[in-house]
Amino acid sequence: MSIDRKQAPSIVDAVDFDLLLPKVESFTLRNGVPVYAFNGGAEEVMSIEWVFWSGNSYETANLEAATANFLLRNGTSNKTAFQINDFFEYHGAFLQRSCFNETATISLHGLSKHLDVLLPLVRELIVDSVMPADELSTYVQNMKQRLSVSLKKCDFVAGRLIDAYLFGEDHPYGKYTKAPDFDCLSREQLLSFYDRYYRNGEFMLFVAGKLPANFREALDQYFGDLPNGKVDRPVHAFQPAAQKKYRIENDPNGVQGAIRLARAFPSRTHPDFQPSMILNTVFGGFFGSRLMSNIREDKGYTYGIHSYLMNLMQSSGWMVSTEAGKDVCEATIQEVYKEMRILREELIDDEELSLVKNYLMGSLLGDLDGPFQIIGRWKNLILNGCTDEYFYNTIRTIKSVTPEQLRELAQQYLQEEDFYELVVV
Repeated sequence: MSIDRKQAPSIVDAVDFDLLLPKVESFTLRNGVPVYAFNGGAEEVMSIEWVFWSGNSYETANLEAATANFLLRNGTSNKTAFQINDFFEYHGAFLQRSCFNETATISLHGLSKHLDVLLPLVRELIVDSVMPADELSTYVQNMKQRLSVSLKKCDFVAGRLIDAYLFGEDHPYGKYTKAPDFDCLSREQLLSFYDRYYRNGEFMLFVAGKLPANFREALDQYFGDLPNGKVDRPVHAFQPAAQKKYRIENDPNGVQGAIRLARAFPSRTHPDFQPSMILNTVFGGFFGSRLMSNIREDKGYTYGIHSYLMNLMQSSGWMVSTEAGKDVCEATIQEVYKEMRILREELIDDEELSLVKNYLMGSLLGDLDGPFQIIGRWKNLILNGCTDEYFYNTIRTIKSVTPEQLRELAQQYLQEEDFYELVVV
């Protein structure tokens, strides 16, 4: 049957889509390490991510976790950092390390046909990283210089301080780096952390792409004999600041100020989290939000302003972030509070709510576009102790939430007095 090119296709709202989260394959290696895999895609490429419970929450001194994670690929007993980098580049692969609050990762992207060549070197990094003293020295020098430059930027300073006010400077979510912290790092300290949380640590694997027929056997061959020692999940007490309003001068010659407004918020497992995501989208979560329409489009105070719920495991926060001219920072804050007040007092009309619902459903659809996005969605669910039911409940919430429910959430969570208020100029 031929397509009639003169007849436009019917328009279907994204909110009417029935989205499905494709299932992942799950199995364990012989040492009990869980593996989650999604086999799909048109190109002969794949990604593997090793997720270790070795984030900032586990360190005994600031920067231990991030530095150990960074130096993983900077030398083994048999290979220098240059040889390691050259090997991955020669095979068209990319290896990345990242450190977060609870977890730290090693991520490998490469051609599927090179799986058997690449995995032995990744194993070598996990079991035989030596973290050479010269590499540590170079890293410390570079990071201190980067920190020195960053501290001149009001936006960087505001990002550090608001987390400290919200969670406490001693909490992993709130602590930040100072230059002397780098000088306190020692190679022995890093090797001890590496030995506990990588060589003998607890981890899981997330795999996606066009997977070779032997990928299970290959993963078990190179990683199924590792200790996979269980790691206790640390619990740190939150110590939020007593004072709520801060004004800090950082750059006397600057023309802009960085603004942060934030309040504590329950974690994603709380029943208010998902409907609050919808309220946040109306408030400041996309380009057509009320904060953007008012403060950027109408007032011209800023190039962009955004609000979001922080993606943290133990807790969360509701954050508003922007930069504005020094002379309009206070006016910007008052406009943010004005939009909060309107959401508390007035119902969102059906047209605006329909736009936001369609935007959110379209975003979910985009998140499922390809194997890497799909495994990323599953990783987020699994690490937060959720199942695919959480995904489907998100869809049900988007479709069914009412203006009345959103107003009640605004009355509970968008109260001016609950927000920490920071301006760095």
